[in-house]
Amino acid sequence: MLRSRIWKGWSVDKHLLYMRKAIQAAEKARGKCSPNPFVGAVIVKHDKIVATGWTQSFGSDHAEVQALKKAGDEARNADMYVTLEPCSHYGKTPPCAMAIIASGIKRVFIGITDPNPLVEGKGMQMLKDAGIEVQSGLLEAKIRRQLEYHLCYTTLHRPFVTLKTALSLDGKYAAEDGSSRWISNEAARRYTHKLRSQNDVILTGIQTILIDNPLLNVRLKVKHKQPLRVVLDTKLLLPLDSAFATTMPDYPSLIFCDAQLVDSPKAIRLKEMGAIVKGLALHDGHFDLLEVLQQLASLGYYSVLIESGSGLAESFLKAHLVDKCLFFYGAKILGGSKSPLSKLGRININEAIELTDIQLKRLGDNFLISGYPIY
Repeated sequence: MLRSRIWKGWSVDKHLLYMRKAIQAAEKARGKCSPNPFVGAVIVKHDKIVATGWTQSFGSDHAEVQALKKAGDEARNADMYVTLEPCSHYGKTPPCAMAIIASGIKRVFIGITDPNPLVEGKGMQMLKDAGIEVQSGLLEAKIRRQLEYHLCYTTLHRPFVTLKTALSLDGKYAAEDGSSRWISNEAARRYTHKLRSQNDVILTGIQTILIDNPLLNVRLKVKHKQPLRVVLDTKLLLPLDSAFATTMPDYPSLIFCDAQLVDSPKAIRLKEMGAIVKGLALHDGHFDLLEVLQQLASLGYYSVLIESGSGLAESFLKAHLVDKCLFFYGAKILGGSKSPLSKLGRININEAIELTDIQLKRLGDNFLISGYPIY
């Protein structure tokens, strides 16, 4: 580990600098390469960065290979900083560890090892067996947070789940007449579209479709991907003239319904309109939410952003399936009864769900508070 030592005359601060550059490079791939993790790599020679790489779209170059291609002959006897352990197996592309060995890289600094059973130390061992000096654990906590989607998907075999909601300053999601546009400002709404583009799946319940008629797509001017739009609709109540249904030819869409309805005339019509319709067994009239997530994981989706009403949000929290919470606060006071989690059922203050790693971001006159629930 590199936390408190000098390694061959190099200060730890210099190692941190280059790994931070690799972390910054990884962010360029966020939301663009799943189910591959978004990774950054930096090649350094004679105290100078000669190449930077980040994971390309699924099936294309990983970060290490992209950096090596840019570096060319300069990679020989250079150092590489990479946020995640290089892969050691053949997938859509050959092993990155083999490419590093062939390039003549002398030393490799790794942020975290990859818990993927196909890698899990094997990439590091390949490098060591080839005579390359390897160190791991540089900025480990920061990189674990950056790669939280991948780590959840790999270790829990389900997508990482983020719950997002917009509230007034007094904690209300709507006015008493049900109107909620717009609690948040334009900057917050732009940020929401960025969040959507960074997640594989936007998930909601049928009540949100019936009440708000949302599109649930990404509307950004810069190049972006469209996430899979998912609706939990046990009884297939989705209106065929809703914004969601009429745009199914344009945006990837999946509807979960009662398994007994998957071949019904309504389901067949929705499929003809462009949706994927999947049937699941019901338990007391409801889906098993873990099964929903496992189904999404089996399709290669590793991150879910929930944009729903209070009922579905409460269900995910009660099932301990929310990994991160995002609360957008608009500069408005509404009063009234429209509380977003009114039936969560934490009667005593000692039963409250606490959040850790709280962060505050200002968006004009709005605020975003994020944190990770402790169950």
